Amino acid sequence: MKQSASDSETDDYEQPLLHRKQDNDIIRAPVLCSSRYGLAILSCYGFFVAYALRVNLSVAMVDMLNSSSSSSGANDSVCPRHSSPARPKHNHTASVYDWDSETQGWILGSFFYGYIITQIPGGYLARKYGAKWLLGFGILGTVIFTLLTPVAADLGAGYLIAVRVLEGIGEGVTFPAMHAMWASWAPPLERSRLLTISYAGAQLGTVVALPLSGQICFYLDWTYVFYIFGAVGLLWFILWVFLVSNSPSSHRRISETERTYITASLQNELSPTSDYIPWTSILTSVPLWAIVVAHFSYNWTFYTLLTLLPTYMNDILGFSIKQNGMLSALPYLGCWLLSMGGGQLADYLRETCLFRTVIVRKAFTIVGMMGPAVFLVAAGYTNCNYIMAVIFLTVSSSLGGFSASGFNINHLDIAPSYAGILLGITNSFATIPGMVGPVIARSLTKSNTILEWRTVFFISAGINLFGALIYTLFGKATAQSLWCAIKAVRRRASVSPAAARLSASAQAL
Repeated sequence: MKQSASDSETDDYEQPLLHRKQDNDIIRAPVLCSSRYGLAILSCYGFFVAYALRVNLSVAMVDMLNSSSSSSGANDSVCPRHSSPARPKHNHTASVYDWDSETQGWILGSFFYGYIITQIPGGYLARKYGAKWLLGFGILGTVIFTLLTPVAADLGAGYLIAVRVLEGIGEGVTFPAMHAMWASWAPPLERSRLLTISYAGAQLGTVVALPLSGQICFYLDWTYVFYIFGAVGLLWFILWVFLVSNSPSSHRRISETERTYITASLQNELSPTSDYIPWTSILTSVPLWAIVVAHFSYNWTFYTLLTLLPTYMNDILGFSIKQNGMLSALPYLGCWLLSMGGGQLADYLRETCLFRTVIVRKAFTIVGMMGPAVFLVAAGYTNCNYIMAVIFLTVSSSLGGFSASGFNINHLDIAPSYAGILLGITNSFATIPGMVGPVIARSLTKSNTILEWRTVFFISAGINLFGALIYTLFGKATAQSLWCAIKAVRRRASVSPAAARLSASAQAL
């Protein structure tokens, strides 16, 4: 079969979309005060909330444990503890628990057992009914269960695990719903910019939540971690309800210039119907499975560090709860900065330098996955050199920010009309590392030795390299020809799905 490129790939390469005023009379709408960038900023805030609620337990867990029964730091390979200022006496009122390392692993990983359930349904529901309310209520549910976390912890580890699963169910719709919304809002040559601004909230939430959680634990107690971030989430929900619309056509405050610009630039990419979904073509797409492998591999390292880096900082490098959050946040600060800068660079290379989209996506994926693997392995050999350990871990996670403009938004390149569903599929597989990664890592580090953690780092790095290789070999950045052909046939005439597939196959031969 002959592969045909979409407008967003071939036409942009030969003559950039924004320069085609004479042909299609598409005039680029200003960025300042635009609705599409307003959506990017507010969705950034939403992902800030989502990730703050996801990671705050990682730091709070250090303070929730009864230090006399938690993992001992007496092993010779564990570094000497750093000096820490005396903690205020009033912050000892919260309960502490006697959870062993295996129980800790299940608690930290339980979020992802709920998170995986709503990935594909989230993409489907967002495409069929709209993403605004689905995403809004998803994060609101996570906020409510976050506020209930201290009560659940007092009732027992099982109740806490159940609450975290329910949080995951609510948050599982966020990325598929947002991808589905961007399919209607993001002009092709602004995708990298808009999506990296939007999803950079995930890194920003991690950057703020980790150190702030440490400070809250130090000066108040761990229960306030969940109350404070829960209140921040409630404020976001109010803003989301009143300021966001599902599409430019339904937005009440968008300018006519911007509405025309967005709809005209997307007119050849979006399907006019949400009734038919080419499941067979989707599930047999090699480029989609390349994204699946890359997404799974990247998230193995990301989630392992996200959930266990505070534990590593405490149990191995010996940093106090106050220092822990600050140092654990450094890798994600770098990741946020490079993801933002990478989005600008990616679209500059495509729009101004006329680099093919597939080259940009693969290059950013290689840097964003192979780079972290190298520095993660290096961190395992720093022993008790605290400075080098923190530097290598920071560089490792920072380079991962480039992948935000690589495989992470590739769904919109290969099938913009089905981007939410595609992200639901890839994120379902990519959630598995969050479910099993912390459990496996804690089972491998029962004695908390540097050698054991080195093994954890090696496993993560190897998986990362494998994912980068598969995506480099099989990744694409053109709308898949058979899907587009089906869409075109159904747009031209009202025919049955079977007839559409038959006609599409004839066109593609």
